[in-house]
Amino acid sequence: MTGNATAAAHMEIITKVSSLTVAETVARLTGIINAKGMRLFAVIDQRAEARQAGLDMPDTVLVIFGSPKAGTPVMVASPMSAIDLPLKVLIWDDGGQTKVSYYDPAGTVARYQVPAELAVNLAGINALTDALVRAQ
Repeated sequence: MTGNATAAAHMEIITKVSSLTVAETVARLTGIINAKGMRLFAVIDQRAEARQAGLDMPDTVLVIFGSPKAGTPVMVASPMSAIDLPLKVLIWDDGGQTKVSYYDPAGTVARYQVPAELAVNLAGINALTDALVRAQ
């Protein structure tokens, strides 16, 4: 595999379905983040930004969050991982269905050769998004 093919193989995106609207799912995610004591860095409403530019698109919101206590050791061990950190979840409308998408943390670990003992620092996004879409 070439370098680009290897990188593409480690860029898997996980997508889950939410039964809530985009706005409700964003509110629920930010609530979970706050309840867990994580840091909410930004909520970017990409549809609102498009509208300010005179364009339209389906509801699309990028939530950027993390824990400096968890992410900093990863970035110290693998400095290039800072390109993908903090964590990001895209909540978007796909033809009337709300979807929750994010990079597979296993791919981030492989892409940046994050030491195995630090992989758990990234893997929590799976449980967090499971909780987000569960029993709504």
